[in-house]
Order: sequence, then C-alpha cells, then structure tokens
Amino acid sequence: MRNLNQFAEATTGVVYVHSSPAALCPHIEWALTGVLGSAPDLEWSAQPAAPGLLRAEIEWVGPVGSGARLAGALREWSMLRFEITEDASEGVDGERFSHVPGLGLWRGSTSANGDVVLGEQRLRAMLAAGADSLASELETALGTAWDDALEEFRGCDGDHITLLGRDVG
Repeated sequence: MRNLNQFAEATTGVVYVHSSPAALCPHIEWALTGVLGSAPDLEWSAQPAAPGLLRAEIEWVGPVGSGARLAGALREWSMLRFEITEDASEGVDGERFSHVPGLGLWRGSTSANGDVVLGEQRLRAMLAAGADSLASELETALGTAWDDALEEFRGCDGDHITLLGRDVG
C-alpha cells in the first residue's frame, strides 16, 4: 500500500521573464543560479510589446518550493514583468507567480492542468465579506489584473499563442 504521507522531493516549472532592461539580464541569471544551483541557459530576445526590453524563458528542475524562491529573487527588481510556474507533484499543489510593475507579485495555487485553484476557506471568507466585494475578491484571487497586464507580453507565434507553455490557439 502506498504511503499517504509521501511528498515529492523535486518538481519542475518554467520561468518566463517577459520584459527586462538589457543591463539587468546578467543579474537575473545570477539570481536564478543562486536559487537553482546551476547556471541557466537563457536565450534573450527582443520583446516586441516593449521595444528596448528583452525576454527569455527557461524550464527548471528543483526542490519543491523553488518557484516561490525564484519569485522572491526576481521580485527584487520592480521593473520586471515575469511569471514562474511550479508544476503540481505528488502531494503538492502547483503554483503560479506573476509580477507586474505597479501591481507587484501575485501567487496562486494551480491544478495539474494549470487552472488557478481557490481553497474552500478562502471562498468562504469571500462569501462572508458580502456580495458587494465578491466579484472583486474573485478577480484578485484569480490574478485577473496580472493576466490582463501580461497578455501582450506573452509569446505569440503566428496563429498560435503560447500561454504559460501551453499552445492555446
């Protein structure tokens, strides 16, 4: 019988740096190295949505919780636009972190397919706050403002749009 208290030790994810000044790119790479323990092989390219800024993405493997550590390292630069995913693994929910200048850092738990998941207690607290604020609270919990702000910075390849590493159209 499987041990029900068993948790994964390692997981995977993706770091999407949607926009960065060129001078900051080496610092981002050093920050990622500090968290992951090895130098990332980032390929920087021009960000069409923000001329003069660069973008890059990289898949990572690391201990569970690395997504939060990566987000903490990158949020030090308030001008960055980035997203970090940490895949769900045995006994551990996935996570997504989004950072936008002016909005700051957003965090959400995710299911195996990448949907944002809201826990029962959080939903109950929103309901208790009253109907007047429910829609606003749900929008914040789902990260809608962050998704809206990042949409034009996410990769687009012809007719196919890549959102968080998934082909959506």
